Amino acid sequence: MSDVDFEAWPTTHVIDGRSQELPDPVAIEEPLEIRLLPPIAMHGEESIALAVTMRTPGHDAELVAGFLYGEGLIDAREDLVEVRDPAATGVENRVEFRVRPDLDLAARRIARSFLATSACGICGKTAIEQVFVRGVPALDRESPRVVRSVLEALPEQMRRAQRGFAKTGGLHAAALFDSAGELVVLREDVGRHNAVDKVIGARLLAGALQLDGAGGRSLCATVLMLSGRAGFEITQKAARAGIPVLAAVGAPSSLSLRMAERSGITLIGFLRAGRFNLYTAPARIAIDG
Repeated sequence: MSDVDFEAWPTTHVIDGRSQELPDPVAIEEPLEIRLLPPIAMHGEESIALAVTMRTPGHDAELVAGFLYGEGLIDAREDLVEVRDPAATGVENRVEFRVRPDLDLAARRIARSFLATSACGICGKTAIEQVFVRGVPALDRESPRVVRSVLEALPEQMRRAQRGFAKTGGLHAAALFDSAGELVVLREDVGRHNAVDKVIGARLLAGALQLDGAGGRSLCATVLMLSGRAGFEITQKAARAGIPVLAAVGAPSSLSLRMAERSGITLIGFLRAGRFNLYTAPARIAIDG
């Protein structure tokens, strides 16, 4: 479940032309500075700024781990030697991390920098090809199977677990479920990409990311459920993590569908009780089950 701080903001509530002054719980949005430590610990060491992202405070180490993994800067839990959240760094809104000495993070960062935003100007074909250059294997398109009734129940299950959204109405959520519809992990954030990074980072730090001999990946979960739309960046994060089913209450983009088709992800949009749109790899969903 999510551990989220809120700010009570003085607000004028207007209903049917009548106003009332009441504090409104608002989700906190603050910058997080991500900094790289030297490969080997030393006295008086200084970190190097890598990125700044806007996020909801909480689960910051998971956010950074998921971000690094999703962007291809690390490939396994073992690549990440140390992660210091704000409590450990002693600096508010700062996370510092260290990778193993033989990891060429600079070269990896250059190779992945074009995927930082959906408005990067790179054509869809080029972007997708570059993702697969980083070794994202195609998934088996027929397994695991998910029964329709299980799938249609996921949005409500996720909503019941969204404690932050229930208070503020201003947070995105990402949740991992197994094929039986059991919740594995849920995270909330003002940024939809951050919520996904926190979910993947939580599994990575917990040692739940498994690799097979063919380079395949698994987070020991089946469905990544999104409270919003399914864009390209989130779909490529799911592909890299080996998540077979990506389901969203909103719409996918054309590039996300191309990414899902190429990687073998079952992408579902407009999911709610009684209906959904099934765009790619349909064999995983037991519609008559």
